[in-house]
Amino acid sequence: MRILLLIAVILLIDFYVFQAVRFSLRTSSEAVTRAVYIIYWSITAFSVAILLATVFSDWQAWNRPFRTYAFAFIFVSTFSKLFVIVFLLADDLIRFIQWVFIKVSGNFPSNEQLEIGKENSITRHDFLVKTGLVLAAIPFFTLLWGMIKGAYDYNVRNVKVSLPNLPKEFEGFKIIQISDIHCGSFMSDAPLKEAVRKINEQKADLVLFTGDLVNNKYEEALPFKHIFSEIKAPYGVYSTLGNHDYGDYVQWDSKEAKQKNLDDLVRFHGDVGWNILLDQYRHIEKDGKTLTLIGVQNWSAHLRFPKYGSMKKATDKINYSDVNILLSHDPSHWRAEILKDFPKVDLMLAGHTHGFQFGLEIKSIKWSPVQYVYKEWAGLYKEQEQYLYVNRGLGFLGYPGRVGILPEITVLELTKEIS
Repeated sequence: MRILLLIAVILLIDFYVFQAVRFSLRTSSEAVTRAVYIIYWSITAFSVAILLATVFSDWQAWNRPFRTYAFAFIFVSTFSKLFVIVFLLADDLIRFIQWVFIKVSGNFPSNEQLEIGKENSITRHDFLVKTGLVLAAIPFFTLLWGMIKGAYDYNVRNVKVSLPNLPKEFEGFKIIQISDIHCGSFMSDAPLKEAVRKINEQKADLVLFTGDLVNNKYEEALPFKHIFSEIKAPYGVYSTLGNHDYGDYVQWDSKEAKQKNLDDLVRFHGDVGWNILLDQYRHIEKDGKTLTLIGVQNWSAHLRFPKYGSMKKATDKINYSDVNILLSHDPSHWRAEILKDFPKVDLMLAGHTHGFQFGLEIKSIKWSPVQYVYKEWAGLYKEQEQYLYVNRGLGFLGYPGRVGILPEITVLELTKEIS
């Protein structure tokens, strides 16, 4: 029923927008008009056919690349048409108000005035239609480009973190942070091979992963096991879990099946050589000095995300070092609990937001829709002497692309120097 309703909505949108397309082509040649009509309705036919096919077949069994990009294309084309609708509705509203005014006032225009009004109306209509079509083309081609290029355009970000208590033995210590791989979204292993190559190329001392290895199930990670095991660092690879790693977003046959999935995923971290921290801490020793890593399970200040982690448990009987780094997937944890109750945490590393996979980052301009949900959503933040770094994520979820907010490999260099 939901699919049929969705199809009906898409058809209504397409018929309404087609009026704008037809109007904009009124002076075009017959050949051009026919070609545009064929392309336009072919997209509609494709969308309807895909959606109908989900009713009569198991769409989850479809070829994954085809399934992913087919649904994404339907979303992109439908979303883009909404921009046209806004301008068409504006024009129709203006026409309706004029009609009501004439009916109520009884001030019917003369033939001469009618011709002038008609001319102005056509000019206005032409402007609104063309503006709507141009604006619709921007997200359409931008989102398509984000699928083709942006999804795997890995960006290495170098960030210096000034820590006044940093022992001289850890001066220049390099930490790579990766997050939100979502390997269930990858259609082949080639992109992840390239990501791992770039990670190892940085020759960091330590690698930290801050959760969401999979979308839903442990099995999603299996095809990439050999790739993840290639991530190496002299002081090891440490990890924790994100909200998607618990299997909360799929229907399980039993609680036992869900728990087994989580147990298998935790074991997978160990199998590829990662030291997973589940409400635990570890000391990293270098030349007699230590740096403490704390890893908590997912903890969010937002109600729709779970609070599995416990800082109290993670820091029970802890012997804090001069510098203490927390791995916690959700950045809302920092302001909600860490800043208030855990002043010994010098740096928290998080992910989760993906930067919404859409936004703008040009010099001092930094914007994404996710900033209206998360105050800290990408990059380095500081309160007093405590830092938070939010990684933009290595993979993607839902929309198989990125626009403006590129997938990230973070290289954090610890320093005592004040920047």
